[in-house]
Amino acid sequence: MWRQLVDTPFDRTMMFLRVVLGIVFLAHGMQKMLGWFGGPGFNGAMNMFTVAMHIPAPLAFLAIATEFFGSIALLIGFLARLAGLAIAIEMAVAVLLVHVPNGFFMNWTGNQPGEGFEYHILATAIALTIMLNGAGAWSLDHVLARTIRRGVVA
Repeated sequence: MWRQLVDTPFDRTMMFLRVVLGIVFLAHGMQKMLGWFGGPGFNGAMNMFTVAMHIPAPLAFLAIATEFFGSIALLIGFLARLAGLAIAIEMAVAVLLVHVPNGFFMNWTGNQPGEGFEYHILATAIALTIMLNGAGAWSLDHVLARTIRRGVVA
């Protein structure tokens, strides 16, 4: 089972997609977890999700943890398939709960009541690509898969 989870080719394209998605989500995760970059911090994000959006606290925590810890997992390429799945699920939920009423396009001109879902589609596509193909080159998953293939880890 572990081999299928971490198995990944030494693919530089997958590494590029993994790192870019990891950087983008780390910035968002730092907003929600740490309050960096003008974000609300953990308590503010939990309050936004649970009070304003009526999302149960365990699911709100999972969303924050996915963005923060999932992005770190992507950056180092550790269990990247799971991180990709978690981010894809989070983006699908965000689209359905928040962004569909605002239409497809982002709110560049400030004429919409909120942001559209075009960003979420791109993030989901990259996350699902990572989930299906693995972390790629220069990842802990690649190292673990090689170790498992050599029989060092049962």
